[in-house]
Amino acid sequence: MWSSDPVRASLRAGHASTRRRALRWAALAPLTALGACGFKLRGSAQLPFETLYAGFLPSSAIGGDFRRLVRVLGGTRLVDRPEDAQVRLDALQEIREKEIVGFSSTGRPREYQLRLRFTFKLTDVAKGVELIGPTEILLRREITTTDTQLVAKEQEEALLYREMQTDMVQQLLRRLAAVKR
Repeated sequence: MWSSDPVRASLRAGHASTRRRALRWAALAPLTALGACGFKLRGSAQLPFETLYAGFLPSSAIGGDFRRLVRVLGGTRLVDRPEDAQVRLDALQEIREKEIVGFSSTGRPREYQLRLRFTFKLTDVAKGVELIGPTEILLRREITTTDTQLVAKEQEEALLYREMQTDMVQQLLRRLAAVKR
């Protein structure tokens, strides 16, 4: 009886390591399949211009994020005067909206829709031709509220607007990167 216990233990250990090895391979199989089909994560867009004038208001949060990201990406230099640029990006409108979309049984607002609207156009400076006519990007997020968590909900709202702003800059960059000159 005592002589078979070490044998059983070694068999269990061997079986467990074989099972772990099989689980590792099973976990790697989907990753290998994704690589084989050509899947890759979306990277940052490279702009097809050497120089760009970004006509945002100095107080624009989207403009600040946009300028920062263009500098990080490299390849495109931001200029201070429109006549020094190949293309001019004009920020026509940047609006934050908050609308009540749901009420409680007592008539108090319970659900809001936050919206961030951004309208822009892109012009080839040398030719005077609009490469992208006036275009609006609209992002929406839903938020619920309670009377007991006002401060937390205000912070959540600020966080949602910040997230939308980051998403807005990424969408803007992708649209500019797709321009054919």
